[in-house]
Amino acid sequence: MKTTTLAALGLATTIATTATAEDIKIGLLLPYSGVYAALGNEIDAGFALGLEQFGGETDATFEILREDTEVKPPVALGKAKKLILQDEVDVITGIVSSGVLGAVRDMVHGAGVPLIVSNAGNDEATGADCSPFITRMSFSNGQVNRPMGTWMYEQGIRKVYTLAPDYAAGRQMIDAFEQTFTAAGGEIVGQDFTPFQKTQDFGPYLTQAKSSGADAVYVFYAGGEAISFVKQYDSFGLKAELPLYGSGFLTSSLYVNAQGPAAEGVIAASHYVPTIENDANAVFVDGFMAKIGHAPSEFAVQGYDAARALVEATKAGATDRASLANALRQVTFEGPRGILSIDPATNNIVQPIYVYETVAGTDGLTQKVLAQLPSEADPANDCVMDPVSN
Repeated sequence: MKTTTLAALGLATTIATTATAEDIKIGLLLPYSGVYAALGNEIDAGFALGLEQFGGETDATFEILREDTEVKPPVALGKAKKLILQDEVDVITGIVSSGVLGAVRDMVHGAGVPLIVSNAGNDEATGADCSPFITRMSFSNGQVNRPMGTWMYEQGIRKVYTLAPDYAAGRQMIDAFEQTFTAAGGEIVGQDFTPFQKTQDFGPYLTQAKSSGADAVYVFYAGGEAISFVKQYDSFGLKAELPLYGSGFLTSSLYVNAQGPAAEGVIAASHYVPTIENDANAVFVDGFMAKIGHAPSEFAVQGYDAARALVEATKAGATDRASLANALRQVTFEGPRGILSIDPATNNIVQPIYVYETVAGTDGLTQKVLAQLPSEADPANDCVMDPVSN
């Protein structure tokens, strides 16, 4: 027997698998410090749990090497070079920031090292900058928001005011929503992009939204900005007359309790909430809560499913960089989010999207699923996918 020891968020897990010559060396490239450290730790914990639960299904063994990106693209590129050239990893996973993904893209592509993206959503990574070595198990910015435009129009909403931070992800998410909402017949009556990580007072923007004649407001904010925005929206007294909708990161289970009652009634779209009802999610939620002590977020499930995808690739016989890259593109399974697959045209995940409302539960705030929207592949967005030679 061979034993691999993992640690994440104080989680110590031992995985025993049948001894073989195939040891898969994994580079886990995540922010363990800086503004996204909480996200990195969630993904790490989910990844560790995924290997614990599914690792016994394969004869491969797994060794993890962790590197901190610090959410700084130049730092991340240096760490990626170390993992690839010095540590000679077989596969890399992680990547929270779209900027970091952009920084390491050419390195992993040129070196032919498979990368399983477990967060960063920039559309270009599975669009114009796609690579046969990059497979995304998280989401794309457009994918999360595109179905919401049609759904909101179907609920009778005709005029929307949009807000998001002024950087690539904010613009991509709002653009995807706007495309489908206007295609359905809706009207964007106003739009603002707030200075990213610099906006503390949303009052002027909320005043404009209130006077715009909109039926609702649709936004993308995440992390600390989401907490501040939701609280200020509520303190402005807007929720009753101007309902708040958004991308699911707005009221993520990771930090919704910090928003408190201000989050109640907010409706959002996400690829995962911990209240999805299926057997795979029940196993995941129970396991995560037992190890970590709180319900898993969308970040945790991305790490968990990245581990599952890697295990599935090794079960298909993949043992080296090229074969792992090819096998990852063909992965499909039913997980906590539902049935997942990879679109071979882009290497982006195909998954259902859930509309949910944040409501008060017996043990605090929880997520009430209102609708499951159909899975659909992203448009190719100028992706030209070259084959991988074994």
